[in-house]
Amino acid sequence: MACTRRPRQTLRSSRFSRPRQAGDSLSLPYRYITGGWHDAGMSTERIEVQRTIPAEPAAIFRLLCDPRGHVAIDSTGMLMDATGDPASAVGDSFVVHMDREALNDYPLGRYDVTVTIVKYAADREIAWTILGRLRPQIGHVYGYQLEPADGGTLVTSYYDWSDIHPEWRERAIFPVISEAALRATLGILDRTVRRTARS
Repeated sequence: MACTRRPRQTLRSSRFSRPRQAGDSLSLPYRYITGGWHDAGMSTERIEVQRTIPAEPAAIFRLLCDPRGHVAIDSTGMLMDATGDPASAVGDSFVVHMDREALNDYPLGRYDVTVTIVKYAADREIAWTILGRLRPQIGHVYGYQLEPADGGTLVTSYYDWSDIHPEWRERAIFPVISEAALRATLGILDRTVRRTARS
C-alpha cells in the first residue's frame, strides 16, 4: 500500500482559547493534532487503515461485537469499562464508561456514552456512532471491514465524519481521532485476538 507524507497540522477551535468557565456549553476539546503517514488517496472526510491479522474473520468479528472487546482494544486509555450485551444487529446499543483524563485535553471527568450500531454484516462489517452528552449529537462513525486474506483476515478500520451535524462541521475540528490511534488499535486487536485464541 502506497504511503505519502503530509505536514503536521494543529487544528484549534477559538471557542476554548480560554479556560472553560461556568455556563459554557459542553463541547469537544479545543486542540487536536493530526499528521504523519497516511494512505494515499485518503478521503478528506474519512480515514482508513489496514492490517492483516492471522485469525478467522468470525473470531475478529466476535471481539468487535462485544462491549468489553471495545475496552480491550482501546489505544487511548479512555475506555474504562462497558455494560451491555454483544451487538447482533443494526440498532443494538451498549454503554461504554469513559475517562478523558488519559488524554489530558479537556476536564470531562468520568462519563458514559452509548455505542449504537449503524452497520452490521456478520463476519464482514460492523460500524457504530456515539451518543453522549454533547449537543447536538455529532454523527461521526467508527467501523471495521473484514475480508479473508492470505494468512488470515484483512481488517480495515475506518473513521468517517462525512455526515456530522452542520454545527460541528462549522467548527472545523475534525478528525477528532488520529490515523496513528486507528493503527494502534489494530495492533492491539491483533494481539488480543491471538491471546483469546490461546486461552
